[in-house]
This record gives sequence, C-alpha cells and structure tokens, in this order.
Amino acid sequence: MWQLAWWWVLLALPIPWVIRRLSSAEPVDRDAALKVPDPGEFEGLTGSGKVRTPSVGKLLLLSGIWVLVVIAAARPQHVGEPTALPITGRDLLVAVDLSGSMEEQDFQLNGDWVDRLTATKAVAREFIDRRVGDRIGLILFGRETYLQTPLTFDRETVQTLLDEAAIGLAGKETAIGDAIGLGIKTLTDAGIEENRRVLILLTDGANTSGAVDPLKAADLARDRGMVIYTIGIGADALMVRSLFGVRQINPSADLDEQTLTTIAEGTGGVYFRARDTEELQRIYTILDELEPAAGEEEGFRPVAEYFYWPLGLALGLSLAWAATGIGRRVGLRALEAAGG
Repeated sequence: MWQLAWWWVLLALPIPWVIRRLSSAEPVDRDAALKVPDPGEFEGLTGSGKVRTPSVGKLLLLSGIWVLVVIAAARPQHVGEPTALPITGRDLLVAVDLSGSMEEQDFQLNGDWVDRLTATKAVAREFIDRRVGDRIGLILFGRETYLQTPLTFDRETVQTLLDEAAIGLAGKETAIGDAIGLGIKTLTDAGIEENRRVLILLTDGANTSGAVDPLKAADLARDRGMVIYTIGIGADALMVRSLFGVRQINPSADLDEQTLTTIAEGTGGVYFRARDTEELQRIYTILDELEPAAGEEEGFRPVAEYFYWPLGLALGLSLAWAATGIGRRVGLRALEAAGG
C-alpha cells in the first residue's frame, strides 16, 4: 500500500495562498524611480505602460511546482507485503586475536602456506555467511581491544571489516581478559537476554597484556549469562630449516590451553583446538550445531521510498519555467536590436 511517512507536511500546501492574501503591494518610491527623457521608448518592451499580473498558466505552473515539492517532503512510500524474517535464538560476538604471533605461517590454504590470521579469515567468512538471520558483532584484540562491528544483521559488513583487519593493528601482545570484558559490556549494553549471549574467542597465545584477568572475566561472563566458546589456533609441529639442517619445532608452545579450557567450561561453552584449516572448518560446523541459526520468525514489511519522483518532476518544471523566461528576454532583446 501507499502512504506518506510525514503526512503532516501537507499542512504547508496553503502557505503561498495565505501569504498572497495577507501581503499588500509595496508602494513605489517615486523619488527612487528611474527618470528618462522619453517614456514612450520603453512601451515596446512591456506592450503597455501597465504592470502585468501573472498569467493563469504561470500561476498554475508555480502552484504545481509547490505542490510537488510539498508531496516530496511528505515522503511518499510503498509498503510491501509482510515478509517472514528468521531470527536466531542467539546474538554472536566473534573476538579475533591480532597479536604478532598470528604471523606464524603454519596453516595451508588451497595448497599454500599462509599465516594464522589469513586462514582464520577464510574459514570465519564461511561461518559468518551461513548465519542467516543472526546478529553478529566483531571484536579485534591484541594489546588493545576494539569493538570493530556492533551486533548487526549486516553479515557482509562484518566480513568486510574482518578482511581488512591486519596483524599488529591492535598491538603485538594479547589481552584475552580485556576482550572478554568488552564482549560482556557489548552484550549487556545491547540489552541481550542472558540466555542469548554468546562469545566466540579465537587466539593463538596466552594472556600477556590488559587490565582484566581472563579467569575473573570468565567468572563475570558466567554471572551475566554469557557462554564463551574458545578456539586455540596453531599447529603442534612445524618443520623449519636452520644452519644445522631441518628440525621440528612447536609453533604453539605459547598457547595457554588450560586457561582457554577453564574459560569455556566455566561459562558452559567448549574449548576447541585448531591445528590446521580442516580442523578450524570442523569447529565452525560444530558451532553451527551448538548455536543453530534457525529460530522463530518475525514479520516485517519492506518499505520503498519514492520522494524523488515528485521532487524530480518539480525540478524539471522549474527548469522549464526558467528556460521560458530566459527565452522571452532573449527574444525581446532581439526585437529591440532589430527595431533599433
């Protein structure tokens, strides 16, 4: 159906008529009038010595322009049929570690060795794309912690901002406790019900910075009804070349699995270990099962704005009226030049 979002703007329609009725003609100041030796020379420019009143056609044109402008200001809209929108039973915050250790290239993606953050982006992109109807937020943390994206249904924006994240953007250290604290604050400020608060925290190290202890933050999260799923990322073994030949190292030696497990289990979540891209994909598949994206449906009506149609027509009529006035003046000047 059609409607006017700001219908009360139509009350402005009679304003020009009221002004015309209430205003009186300004008296001509004779002392300021232009004096010429022979007034008859100017009669040809006006057709007569009298002041002309606007023609009926011009009044109708100006009135039409005013009506169109007022209608455009009233915002005509077309409201579509009710559409069912799936709403999840959860609001998800994804916290991604950007510390310096995420530069370690111990993941394979399409046959190439890539750093941990690149692999995380690739797999998380698929996970976010599957969360149709979910509200998703993005937290980036290193030494500092930032809410990069508040809870939103706009999954494309979340993916874009995650793709633009860079290692070291938030500092080289890791503040896991601060990330959890920001997650609690974000979900609490958004008014999310306690049984719908979920944080997915992905890191490859231990808490080395920040003002909040991770375990104390987890206790507060549990008290606020928030479930935390933790993901420890990084390979267990990696072959590297050195001056003494090829040797095996553990690139995840700094990963604090005990703390991550305590955080997850203490809040009713699960700790996952992602040693390669395949494991990371399986983890997100499990998260889809633990926190399903299907839920109750809410109806909404799509609204399309059409104010630009009357506004564009008013602009076109205004340009036509202006062009007509310019053409009339040019014609009179040409006649005057020909007569002279």
